[in-house]
Amino acid sequence: MNQPTIEKLSGSKVKLQFTVTPEEAQPYIDEAVKALSASKPIAGFRPGKAPYAEVIKAFGEMTIWESALERIVRASYMRAILDHDLDTVGSPEIQVDKLTPGADIQFTVTAPIAPTVEKIADYEKERVDFQSRTIEEKEIDAALSDLQKMQRKEVASTEPATKEDLVVIDLDMKRDHVALEDGAAKGYRVYLAEEHYIPGFAEKLIGIKEGEERTFTLPFPEGHFQKHLAGKDVDFTVKAAQIYKLEFPARDDAFAKSLGQENMGALRNIIKENLSLEEEARSKEKSEIKLLEELVDETTFSEIPELLINEEVRKMLNELEHTITERGMKFEEYLMSIKKTMDELRLEFVPQAMRRIRAATLIKEIAKREKTAVTDAEVDMEVDHILQGIPEKDTETRERVISPEYREYLAIMMRNQKAIVLLREKGIKNYPKREESSEHEPVHGPDCDHEHDD
Repeated sequence: MNQPTIEKLSGSKVKLQFTVTPEEAQPYIDEAVKALSASKPIAGFRPGKAPYAEVIKAFGEMTIWESALERIVRASYMRAILDHDLDTVGSPEIQVDKLTPGADIQFTVTAPIAPTVEKIADYEKERVDFQSRTIEEKEIDAALSDLQKMQRKEVASTEPATKEDLVVIDLDMKRDHVALEDGAAKGYRVYLAEEHYIPGFAEKLIGIKEGEERTFTLPFPEGHFQKHLAGKDVDFTVKAAQIYKLEFPARDDAFAKSLGQENMGALRNIIKENLSLEEEARSKEKSEIKLLEELVDETTFSEIPELLINEEVRKMLNELEHTITERGMKFEEYLMSIKKTMDELRLEFVPQAMRRIRAATLIKEIAKREKTAVTDAEVDMEVDHILQGIPEKDTETRERVISPEYREYLAIMMRNQKAIVLLREKGIKNYPKREESSEHEPVHGPDCDHEHDD
């Protein structure tokens, strides 16, 4: 086919204008004829075997050419992308300029182009000094307290509730003598030693006895997500259904042995080691983010197409919504609590979305410059590792993991991770070297798994 006329447009787009002669279009017209005659058999001919003249009688010549057009556009566009190394993203806009049976076909394809690195920052020099703080004894004590809470026993009591107890109550909330929506609860558990989301609520229950009913008024927090209640006085009626004394295991060797350790010294050591690993992981992430941010700030990029920005913002909103709902809160309530609309939040996310795209573009460029590659054997190993965590009966997920598309996705992720490893080896001083055998560990920092072309 003839080469298209290519024009770079503002807004990070490219326009390709194609002209296809009838001779060049003929193979695709033949395919269209075959497909049409197969979809609706013509009397006297086997499905897909009717000649051109008979298919024209049955469907009309324009229908044949329109059917062939999709194949022609797809083939022409893909060939132009490969021939001219065009890094397009998303679905292109297609405009048919001329389609007349027997004449040249003319059409225009306009597509967004992925951003590129125009001038890269010096990623060879050290920029960040890795630092990880030492775990303090009070942090170990706090972890031990959490372990004790996990093994505490709740013992029913008939004595008045103390600050260390659990009180199970039946609750009714009203404002101006009107019951609040979702303001009634049965068997509501209140640990009096822990802060309640309504300040002063737990204190009102100290001294209550089983079966006793109390009525009191407290203001809802000023920042409460329900605006009509924020800062407003609400009337509470509570009845103690049950009081429990909380019995915690002693912090001794027997407690340590119940957790699989020889004694308290060994338990404190394993807790310190685990907390140190967690702190190191946080410090690694922090240093990698700082390194990427500096490199992105010092690198010059081409314009980012609006399509990519919108897609990244959508992805960020989905991530946020997933986090909020996992915490048991409705996303609409969250928006109310921060006093923002979805459109306002979407607009706020745009700068961060652009940074994420630039970070991904930078990593992709470094992977290209450093010729980082992922072998089929490495992808096979990763696929096997993923499959180990998927039940045999979940055939749909397992088939998706072994599909060519997912393997390609994995290869991109692993290639990017290799680029991240290379970057931190060059740019982070004193970065811990252990665990470096896994070159495709989860990527930290801005959304480095974003891809445009692969």
